[in-house]
Amino acid sequence: MSLTFIFFAVLSILAIASGIVTISSKNPVISAMALVVQFFMLAGLYLTLNAQFIAVIQILVYAGAIMVLVVFVIMLLNLGDEEKLKENFNLRVGIAIAFGAVLLIQFIIIFLSQSSGIKSFAPNSISQGTVEGIGKELYTNYLLPFIAISIVLVAAIVGAVILAKRKID
Repeated sequence: MSLTFIFFAVLSILAIASGIVTISSKNPVISAMALVVQFFMLAGLYLTLNAQFIAVIQILVYAGAIMVLVVFVIMLLNLGDEEKLKENFNLRVGIAIAFGAVLLIQFIIIFLSQSSGIKSFAPNSISQGTVEGIGKELYTNYLLPFIAISIVLVAAIVGAVILAKRKID
């Protein structure tokens, strides 16, 4: 058993625990903070998989910018009476629990059917998570979709500026 596998196992257990706290906590601020822990654990998992660039982007974008926005919205909501937000058991909850149980059973079956342990699907996985590997793949094989998305994003920004300018005038 290697040190990387031990780190992966510990981070996985912590990620699952923080995910459970995120969805089970009644306090929205505690849920948001547990989600921040979840994002950091996910970044650690990316590091164990040699995806350094994705790990850094995970921390900067999700644990930084997105969670600041989520906490800000939670503070602005001022929920007040939380008793009105409670939902009784209904058909949707039962169906969700059934689907969750089926998914868990499928994961257990897949995990138990693996005979040779962890397999690597990518022969050069060390270079795939780096900035150089992502850039090389992005600007060679995916150049046309990258340019198309950049044009769509520029058009969306111009449209948002035009709509905002109409409201000001």
